[in-house]
Amino acid sequence: MRVLITGGAGFIGSHVADELADRGHDPLLLDNLLPQAHGTAGVPDWCARHEVVRGDVRDAELLSGLLSGVDVVCHQAAVVGHGLDPSDAPVYASHNDYGTAVLLAAMHTAGVRRLVLASSMVVYGEGRYRCAEHGVVRPGPRRQAALDRGEYEPPCPECGAALESLLVPEDASLDPRSTYAATKLAQEYLSSAWARQTGGAVWALRYHNVYGPRMPRDTPYAGVASLFRSALQRGEAPTVLEDGRQRRDFVHVTDVALANALAVEADGEAGALTPLNVCSGEPHTVGELAVELARACAGPAPRILGGARPADVRHVVADPARATDLLGFRARTRFADGITAFATDPLREPVATAR
Repeated sequence: MRVLITGGAGFIGSHVADELADRGHDPLLLDNLLPQAHGTAGVPDWCARHEVVRGDVRDAELLSGLLSGVDVVCHQAAVVGHGLDPSDAPVYASHNDYGTAVLLAAMHTAGVRRLVLASSMVVYGEGRYRCAEHGVVRPGPRRQAALDRGEYEPPCPECGAALESLLVPEDASLDPRSTYAATKLAQEYLSSAWARQTGGAVWALRYHNVYGPRMPRDTPYAGVASLFRSALQRGEAPTVLEDGRQRRDFVHVTDVALANALAVEADGEAGALTPLNVCSGEPHTVGELAVELARACAGPAPRILGGARPADVRHVVADPARATDLLGFRARTRFADGITAFATDPLREPVATAR
């Protein structure tokens, strides 16, 4: 199949292109090479085997030409991460949401009816919790005063008791708590509306904490694994917010690429968006990530700083069952093996943060 991959030269998109090509598909990569992710080096060497077009997903005229003969669009292009501060909002909304709207309109005109959307676990906000008395509950935002006292666990909103963290299913409530999260959920809503209007099919792959080779480094748009490794390469201890016990699911980028390939090859439900958690099914704490990476890099032990960023959530760990049931997806890379390899994986060079 001919597959257009937006953001195809990026961290995840380039691995998706490799996986699709290895499986006999014909990927076409579109990327505008934003300096926040790519610096000024141009198309990376690891894309040499693929057809790459430099351009913007917001360019409707460009898209109309590229979509001719395309069977599936794999939409990875986005500004990601925490960013700098709320002044980033126009950049996120323009690239992530307006870009998605332009893409969907172009797909409609070209008659392309299949979309694989890169979504994110950030659409959930906090994970799922159970109170011993009140059952499954939805905690509100954590209070700054409590965080300042080192009280990081969200309490039951009904009685204030301690909660048990559970696996998050795809039908959990959605509660984005950052600019990035809000734009990812908007992408899902736009794509869902497009599916209903056109009879198209959308797989919305909600990535959990992706790491692996080709991650951008030394940028506020990078993931926590990249930030830890950058510190270790400078000979510094990785710094961990809160108490390090916040739980996440760290999934290797090659597994994310596999999930995308399986979604490309699977017929989704016509007229609908189907969300799927893309995760390892092997939760770990952020502190464990820092310790394992420091050990693998033979670097200094992590420093626990306390505190928390306003948009941070405590625990988000996912149930992988639906992706297994519908796509046959199972992550292949174990945490210990992936982190050991990540200590020496090639990363992108330091990049610009200016807009």
